[in-house]
Amino acid sequence: MNSDGVRFWIGVVSKSHVRKGVEGGFAQLCHGKAAPLKRMKPGDWLIYYSPKTDLHSGQPLQAFTAIGRVRDHDVYEFPMSASFIPFRRNIDYYACKEVPIRNLLDRLSFTKGNPHWGYRFRTGHFEIDRDDFLIISQAMGIDVGGMYGLDF
Repeated sequence: MNSDGVRFWIGVVSKSHVRKGVEGGFAQLCHGKAAPLKRMKPGDWLIYYSPKTDLHSGQPLQAFTAIGRVRDHDVYEFPMSASFIPFRRNIDYYACKEVPIRNLLDRLSFTKGNPHWGYRFRTGHFEIDRDDFLIISQAMGIDVGGMYGLDF
């Protein structure tokens, strides 16, 4: 957590689902569960990591694919079908480039020196520290402090 209470999160979602979220301005995590969305607060940052291009038949990707900021307090249900009504959260996404994690493995505190680094991503949503967030966001072409006047 940053000194001003801002927290930094990784969400694990296939690239095709990330694309839908970016286009719609929302986050949906852990198969539509509310709990991970409720952990985030307005002003927190979310970076998506996509292990595959598509959930079921996708190709391996292992890349950071989107970055955004939690817009408000709302966690709400959204009926995608009669039998699937997941929870969502409004996110303001920023244009960025996709970054393969292999380019950052030796720089991130949660992957450095860990041959089993992928295990951490199995939770679907986890918090990272400010330094890891800055490494990833800068690799994605986002200068958080400079572009958005944030005090980091």
